[in-house]
Amino acid sequence: MPSTTTTVPGSCAYTPAAGPQPSGYAPCDLQSAYNLPSSTAGASQTVAIVDAYDDPNAESDLQVYRSQFGLPPCTTANGCFRKVNQTGGTSYPAPSGGWAQEISLDIDMVSAACPNCRILLVEASSASYANLGAAVDQAAFLGANAISNSYGGPEGLGETTYDGYYNHPGIAVTVSSGDNGYGVEYPAASPYVTAVGGTTLAKASTTRGWSETVWTGAGSGCSAYEGKPSWQHDAGCPRRTVADVAADADPNTGVAVYDSYAYQGVSGWLVFGGTSVASPIIASTYALAGLTPASNAGSSSYDPAKAFYLNDVTTGSNGSCGTYLCNGAVGYDGPTGNGTPNGVGAF
Repeated sequence: MPSTTTTVPGSCAYTPAAGPQPSGYAPCDLQSAYNLPSSTAGASQTVAIVDAYDDPNAESDLQVYRSQFGLPPCTTANGCFRKVNQTGGTSYPAPSGGWAQEISLDIDMVSAACPNCRILLVEASSASYANLGAAVDQAAFLGANAISNSYGGPEGLGETTYDGYYNHPGIAVTVSSGDNGYGVEYPAASPYVTAVGGTTLAKASTTRGWSETVWTGAGSGCSAYEGKPSWQHDAGCPRRTVADVAADADPNTGVAVYDSYAYQGVSGWLVFGGTSVASPIIASTYALAGLTPASNAGSSSYDPAKAFYLNDVTTGSNGSCGTYLCNGAVGYDGPTGNGTPNGVGAF
């Protein structure tokens, strides 16, 4: 196990296991950075994770992660963890090492941000939009309060035909904006989701104890096909603008994750980045708020009265577009949307 340790500004209710700590940000780091009420909120909430294929070690790996960082157990036996296929059954799809890493990352980030939340893992039969969408529908049917989706691909002419899978009023559906810099991906472009961009999160000698800039890999921009939601008012894009909010995503300021299902010979404690980190953090923030949004879209953070509850990210860039669509800016910008959580008031 790597020997680096973590120092957290302020206090944290969770005590890691004794001895050397894994590299990468730990739950207390993320809770501190985003001012989350993680130890007191979320007990009545279920956060669903939608991914493709099976991670046979998902539950046992989750327990290693939670034990390492002093988080309460989350198991099938105690009713906290549940894994199903896209039809709600227990005949799981074929395993995949690459997707197993994604699954471990996603469920670990729910644990980090909302240790009291229940976790529902829904595994799609394949990475097709139809199967992933069916898994989203299943998560909603099974009662998830928030559904995180850490996948995406290039926009295409027929993408709007899949929007119905993400249209679940009263449920927070979050989607990572992509890891390829300036440019829009689907389903982040859907007007029915909260599109989640990415930042570089660093410790700093400030009152907050942290600083954030735009992560160069965060996806952003103006959709080519999706209409503009009524709650977006930026003047530089006539259609759906990505993203809405953001969280840590830079692999250089990445998070600790435990995954034992070897992929390309790699397993154990790993450090991950990408907007795949950010999406489950934001889904968990919605759950910590204890409220489901009035709609199934990212409208909540656009309320000017809620700006206090967001950290405005004003510097950095993910491309050379020359506008707020790829550059950090005061107020709204593409790569980080309205900002990152400062508590749960904007959610």
